[in-house]
Amino acid sequence: MDSSWEFVMSAMLSIYLIKNYKPLIYYLKFNYFCGSLTTIVTILIPYFMLKPRNVLNFLVCCAGCKHISKVIGIKWTLRGAENLSKDRTCVFVANHQSSLDIQGMIDVWPVIKKMTAIAKRELLFAGPFGISMFLAGLTFINRQAGEKAGQEMINMMEDLKKKNIKLWVFPEGTRRNTGEIHQFKKGAFYTAIQAQVPIVPVVFSSYKPFLDSEKKIFNKGEVIITALPEVSTKNLTVNDVDDLIKQVRDSMISVYVKTSKEITTKMLKFKED
Repeated sequence: MDSSWEFVMSAMLSIYLIKNYKPLIYYLKFNYFCGSLTTIVTILIPYFMLKPRNVLNFLVCCAGCKHISKVIGIKWTLRGAENLSKDRTCVFVANHQSSLDIQGMIDVWPVIKKMTAIAKRELLFAGPFGISMFLAGLTFINRQAGEKAGQEMINMMEDLKKKNIKLWVFPEGTRRNTGEIHQFKKGAFYTAIQAQVPIVPVVFSSYKPFLDSEKKIFNKGEVIITALPEVSTKNLTVNDVDDLIKQVRDSMISVYVKTSKEITTKMLKFKED
């Protein structure tokens, strides 16, 4: 009888902590996200070895990891899918707020199909995860190499054009969930101009309505992913980079503000109901 009572009390305490202790939920969700992602891509290494560096490997990875969003309570709503699915090489530029952006990419990757992404070279040495991503077809760049890194991106882009593969880049570089889109680095735009391929802006609405890393809050939430019409780089030169960045970034900020406000209003209405 005593043991049964202790079990009931322990269960009730656990439920109370999970419901009311927000930092616990925050860490549980992030640990599940990181742990599940790493485990799944590690398990897939033997499969990726059958077709090493084939970017279609990512679709298998997406199928295995898509459920993670549901478990941690994030809903992804895609708008402008037609701008992602066009069969041509392009550079996707997206705002970068959190490591959770990976789950957003996983959600839209099957729409895009043939795509790789840029990652810092240090990730290549991140144990089984780095090995798996290399075999899957991820592109690693040494960001500290200066002009050499720029030339690597140009050579890579020419190869992607031959294979009709798309490229995903986070031009802000560092992920920051501050409620704004920060300044863009120029590398992706130089590469798109020199390869004469279009740029497709992709906007993730703000995570702030449900995620706060400082307060350790991670509630259920929705993110609107908006793929905007492509921006042509035809006949542009490197002298046009600054204007191109401003055009793309301004269009993304406009959508970011609009969709973030939409989500915030939706969540406030949900709380009132």
